[in-house]
Amino acid sequence: MKRGFAAVALAMAMAPAMTLAQEVGVCDWRSSAASIVEPWEEHSRTFSDGKVRVALLDTLEPAATAVHVLILSPPYDELGARQCRVLSHHDTSGFSNADFSTLDATYDPVVGLTFEIAVEVMGAVGPEDRTLRFTLNQATGGIGASLQ
Repeated sequence: MKRGFAAVALAMAMAPAMTLAQEVGVCDWRSSAASIVEPWEEHSRTFSDGKVRVALLDTLEPAATAVHVLILSPPYDELGARQCRVLSHHDTSGFSNADFSTLDATYDPVVGLTFEIAVEVMGAVGPEDRTLRFTLNQATGGIGASLQ
């Protein structure tokens, strides 16, 4: 039994840095229009015939972790508005940076939309390059995220 736990612990220790926290929260102060990175046309894109919008946010503070991702998507509420979500690195702390030009999306009917974007996270000695992968199920509104 101990050998089994040791093997699991070793596998987790050797796994790539995918276990870092990403949090998807309801839109709040981070999602202010003032936080959308300028120029908007270079830092905002639509998918799924315009039903889904992804935009880059910069809240300015805290300066080292001020970058977040805005997601507007189905499902729609009773007034016809899309859900509004903010994807952050941890809690309300964002990423150090993100290269919106690398944003790519693929669609799989089983999973939904899968997005990837190059980001930087604050590490022990400074920013570290990572790939943020997040999925969106438009039917349920479910959003999952991981760092690669």
